[in-house]
Amino acid sequence: MISLVFNCNSQSYWNKKIKNGYTVFYTQQDKKHITEYVNLIRKGIKHTTNFFQTSFNRNFEIYIHPNRKSLDSTWQKDWNMPSFKSQCWMVASGVANKLDIISPVRWDSLACEHTYSNTIKTQKLITHELVHVFHGQKNKSPDFSNVTGIDWFVEGLATYVSGQCDADRIAKVKNVVLENKAPTSLINFWKGSLKYGLSGTMVMYLNNKYGYDKLTHLLKYNNAKDIFSSLNTTELEILQGWKNYIINL
Repeated sequence: MISLVFNCNSQSYWNKKIKNGYTVFYTQQDKKHITEYVNLIRKGIKHTTNFFQTSFNRNFEIYIHPNRKSLDSTWQKDWNMPSFKSQCWMVASGVANKLDIISPVRWDSLACEHTYSNTIKTQKLITHELVHVFHGQKNKSPDFSNVTGIDWFVEGLATYVSGQCDADRIAKVKNVVLENKAPTSLINFWKGSLKYGLSGTMVMYLNNKYGYDKLTHLLKYNNAKDIFSSLNTTELEILQGWKNYIINL
């Protein structure tokens, strides 16, 4: 089903395509691309629900932004940061009720580090954001605005589940561990150029150590203290276990 709606936030018309479980909003500029975008979204949803062995809790919206200005204006409003300007690598975000993304065909001209023609990485990035949507629907803080000390878990989960924690990232993380340069606190995992690899491998380790059921149980927590308590362990023990796990990969 396709219809035309008016979005008062951006003062522009959006086309609306209603699918099972989600609705895609896009401008006329992306009309010719919407079929391929919906296919990427469909595959990402299938991958996410297959991993977690359950469906999303509720319907959500996906906005395909025609340019960075449109994306920034949305984030400025949603995050209550009127002067916010996104960095070039930022192309998407996902929370419980929606996913915002710059039209992928324009990544080459509007973004850095992303190329639409790299179909594998494009699919994984979209799946990454869909994992955030899924996680947000399970979390005590649906938009992740009220979380404490778990950036590494939020981003690591999306990196790991989407498949972005690939051999190249794992190798770079292993080198850091072997050189004894790994962060000594989890809060520092989501920092620097290796933040996706560090956070992703940490969640990969937790899944390996504690199992799928325990990992999915952690999705509801919005602070590190509750995660440690649920795992009946400490941050220090987690960090040491992760190091040993990485060294032996």
